[in-house]
Amino acid sequence: MSQRNLQIQEQTQGQVQVQQMLPQQVLLVRLTEMPVEALQHRVELECLENPWLERKESEEEDLSQVLPQGGGGEDATDDSSYDYRSEDDIPDFLTGASHSNNAAEYMSYDDTLSLTDRLREQMADFELTDHEKELMEYLIGSLDEDGLLKKSLAILADEAEIYQGLNTNPKELEQVLTILQLFDPAGIGARSLQECLLLQVKRNEDNPYKDLLIKLLDKYFDDFIHKRWQRIEQRLHINEAQAELLQREILKLNPRPGGSIGAKTSDRAQSIQPDFYVDTDENGTITVTLSRGNQPSLVISPDAEGQQDAFVRQYVERGQMFINALQQRSETMMRTMQAIVKLQKPFFQEGDETLLRPMKLDDVAELTGYDISTISRVANSKYVETTFGTYPLKWFFTHKATQNKEGDDVTARQVMAALRGLIGQEDKRQPLSDERLTQLLQADGFNIARRTVAKYREQMGIPVARMRK
Repeated sequence: MSQRNLQIQEQTQGQVQVQQMLPQQVLLVRLTEMPVEALQHRVELECLENPWLERKESEEEDLSQVLPQGGGGEDATDDSSYDYRSEDDIPDFLTGASHSNNAAEYMSYDDTLSLTDRLREQMADFELTDHEKELMEYLIGSLDEDGLLKKSLAILADEAEIYQGLNTNPKELEQVLTILQLFDPAGIGARSLQECLLLQVKRNEDNPYKDLLIKLLDKYFDDFIHKRWQRIEQRLHINEAQAELLQREILKLNPRPGGSIGAKTSDRAQSIQPDFYVDTDENGTITVTLSRGNQPSLVISPDAEGQQDAFVRQYVERGQMFINALQQRSETMMRTMQAIVKLQKPFFQEGDETLLRPMKLDDVAELTGYDISTISRVANSKYVETTFGTYPLKWFFTHKATQNKEGDDVTARQVMAALRGLIGQEDKRQPLSDERLTQLLQADGFNIARRTVAKYREQMGIPVARMRK
């Protein structure tokens, strides 16, 4: 075979790999990412925009399901099937160039997007490896409500390994963070107020005072914080009028780049609305229920029947696709939650966090038959109310820390619980050293190193032995 033919084949294969998702796939992905409150807003918006989409007035269907002895999830199928099997089946109003504006409007749900959602969407604008995508997701999830990164990269690297099973280091996280800081809004991912302001100034190429502002914030930030403007004027060789201009420019910057977005969902932080309910009775029987807000009952208006108008047909097809996506989302959510309950069944029956077993996205993906990315979308920003309290789904994903003497996997939470118990029972006149704690844990069957004990102790906020007297 000639080299030219080989090149043609390689080009053809490359074109297949970069094929984009179909519009209904994009819709399903976005609906699956939404927590219950955002979904409710999205449904209301769709009903307002689509005159042929109505809420069903019949009895509400039962969305609860008793978890069978097998745990559920065994008959799960892949979530790649859709009502439109090829591009030829997609309604013209979603694909035709003449209707591109309508399609863009249809796919818009900015009013319901959280800061996390907006940042995750921007990941597609950068060429990231699979590992970098995982680290980027982790960094985004580590931002506070202001969009700032308050924990050090060293601590984040340790926690990534313990809780997420991600092998990384501060240098690698720094590289990914540099990319995150290119996202909008400017200043996102900053580790301090100084870095936050500098990121915003550096982004604004049109600012005539850019160089002076960078020099001020970079070299004389302490003077700026303490309002030593006379000293700043001397060091920057500027007059009072120019200093006032710099002050006005700095006032335009946002010290809380994620705050304006987070304000839209501040009520959620005060009162969490669960996406799932998991109830355990006295016999240990577990029932999984999907929140009603996750499965609104929608139908196409009977008035649309027999309508031949192209405008009506577009909205009917759009409405039916939305209904299908909601139904598929509901199935995906339930199967994922059932798999989590099956894998963490002892916890849901007893409420003891030390009973949580090591569990990764891959484990749930294997049990449900879904892709890891689908499991990640379900787990992100979702909450479950249990008999023992309300938890984010991410809380149930735990990394194996070590093994006990029986050879069973042990999670970091189990080690921390044992460590907390030992310290709680120690003689306060002679607190246990990290070396002694390690020996006692090893005697209890935890195969763990002293440096790991020190790391867990620090993460729990427990001081060293000499400070516990």
